[in-house]
Amino acid sequence: MVETLPVGRFQLQQQRLELKRWIPAFLSSHKTLFVLLWIAAFGSVFFWQWNIGGSGFSIFAKVGPGRPMPKMRPFAFNLTDFGGVGDGVADETAAFERAILAISKFGKRGGAQLNVPPGKWLTAPFNLTSHMTLFLAEDAEILGIQDEKRWALMPPLPSYGYGREHNGSRYGSLIHGQNLRDVVITGHNGTINGQGQSWWKKYRQKLLNHSRGPLVQIMWSSDIVISDITLRDSPFWTFHPYDCKNVTVRNVTILAPIFEAPNTDGIDPDSCEDMVIEDCYISVGDDAVAIKSGWDQYGIAYGRPSRNILIRNLIIRSMVSAGISIGSEMSGGVSNVTVENVLVWSSRRAVRIKTAVGRGAYVRDITYRNLTFDNARVGIVIKTDYNEHPDDDFDRKALPIIRDISFTEIHGHGVRVPVRIHGSKDIPIRNVTFRDISIGITYKKKHIFQCAFVEGRVIGTIFPAPCENLDRYDEEERLVKLSAAQNVTDIDYDI
Repeated sequence: MVETLPVGRFQLQQQRLELKRWIPAFLSSHKTLFVLLWIAAFGSVFFWQWNIGGSGFSIFAKVGPGRPMPKMRPFAFNLTDFGGVGDGVADETAAFERAILAISKFGKRGGAQLNVPPGKWLTAPFNLTSHMTLFLAEDAEILGIQDEKRWALMPPLPSYGYGREHNGSRYGSLIHGQNLRDVVITGHNGTINGQGQSWWKKYRQKLLNHSRGPLVQIMWSSDIVISDITLRDSPFWTFHPYDCKNVTVRNVTILAPIFEAPNTDGIDPDSCEDMVIEDCYISVGDDAVAIKSGWDQYGIAYGRPSRNILIRNLIIRSMVSAGISIGSEMSGGVSNVTVENVLVWSSRRAVRIKTAVGRGAYVRDITYRNLTFDNARVGIVIKTDYNEHPDDDFDRKALPIIRDISFTEIHGHGVRVPVRIHGSKDIPIRNVTFRDISIGITYKKKHIFQCAFVEGRVIGTIFPAPCENLDRYDEEERLVKLSAAQNVTDIDYDI
């Protein structure tokens, strides 16, 4: 029988409801966003990067015992009940496996919760089960074993063909699940740490014979929630939901070194439907968020789009790639995506759509709203010649359709090239709308709003001045001037 909701938990839920009401309005103020930027920068530098060696330091002293772990299922267990030690040395793999096997028997009774107490829990990869909550206490840290021989090999993803990095089998994820329903990974900001440093080094030295695995990967599943935890130092992509429905990622911090941590994307929805990513801080060595749906002919054959995705209230950084990307693996299609209330800071690119000949499918009905760029080399990017392919058998007649994309309330400063939309004769970009754009620039050159083979419109006055390819409308959306230069090219990658 489920226990009565504790007062402390009720208060926590009330606080979270208040926070959800407060955040969108709070983030709508651009001055407030820059204050948040300063706080985020301070936090990431002083509390993470200075602590990356493990010894670190602490400004705030511990006071009192850790918070009690709330009971979120009818039944709850501690990892120590199954032989867990938590000293960072003992191999906890068997304890996790025994615990999850026990939890699997409670599916018809509302499921069960596995509490990971404070401590360091070293483990090889393990699989989750349906109707399960994995709860990481404050100061709990799950550590991935660094010996790749302990990481199981899996078949390549069907929508990627031979494998993302190597032909044949790929390494699985540290925390894995397939064909699941009703799974929650949450906590009091406990940490899942992939200890990816050895993986990154071996990848650069070409010592790995299989594609690296993600930190957390959930496949062919539904009703998934990831909240109130920290994910860090993944060997490869950090959280990779694959062909899933109804996925929520909320109040999650995702960290990896901003350089020399290859392909450590933050969140990669892949052929996913009905997903929300909100209230997160992400600073990683590749795209903070990258929406995907398969690669060339394999993704076309698999035929599962990513659609109905809402991304909001994020603070993100990517010095190597982009804050939020769509593609380049988008061969199942991507549609109905909204990105709003996002601050991208100290990044190579802010938001990007990338594709190529051979991808096929479409990127359409994409809305960007209330974004702030602070110190980005390029603000908005659409690129149609991202020519990475799984093999030479891709269909050169499979041309993606890129259309119906809007950018509204885009602001910022310290941006070298605010807009670069690079369509082509084979892949023109259609129906792009810009409204209320004001981006402070760092490069005083005429062609910093760059376009090629693009058709669309500008509503009202924007800064910097748009390219000649776009139609002009006034604030009342009355036509002022039609463009006769949609195919004009002024792309300059030397800027």
